[in-house]
Amino acid sequence: METERLTLRAWRLDDAEDALAVYSHPDVARWLSPAMDRVGDLPAMRLLLQQWMAEDERLTPPTGRWAVVRRSDGHVIGGVVLLPLPPGDEDVEIGWQLHPDAWGHGYAAECTHALAGWAFSQSVDEIFAVVRPGNVRAAATVRRNGMQWVGETGKYFGLDLQVFRLRPADLDRLAPLGQRPPGPGGR
Repeated sequence: METERLTLRAWRLDDAEDALAVYSHPDVARWLSPAMDRVGDLPAMRLLLQQWMAEDERLTPPTGRWAVVRRSDGHVIGGVVLLPLPPGDEDVEIGWQLHPDAWGHGYAAECTHALAGWAFSQSVDEIFAVVRPGNVRAAATVRRNGMQWVGETGKYFGLDLQVFRLRPADLDRLAPLGQRPPGPGGR
């Protein structure tokens, strides 16, 4: 899947070094749901990527995990997920993790918008984002994509989380920041 500036593709083992830069960063790991320790080294990242790739084989489409690649330089800047939420795997979560160097460029909104639009084309009728309280960047990103605040719950991952929901009719039909043409409302 491609956007104007990004490619979302399956993870590969040779992504381990770039992935480690993301998932070992304390400013990324602190917001992950489910809670996940920072990945400590390259062998641990390779193992985690192998686990993700194996799990993706067992997931029912359109769920999965993808690397986020910046098209301008081919650099993996993060990951994006569309995964069943526990308990019961009845709800589908959309989430992203980007290296802090990639923050503030609209990449999270861009890949979230693209993935949500694709998921809706695959017969998904609603998507949830679960955000840790205090993660104002994530809350702003989901709102930028038309997600509506539903409330707070401890239902998912045993954490107190803010829940946002997106339905096809709510998806912001305008391109997210970074994809708008220059001029009013653009960059």
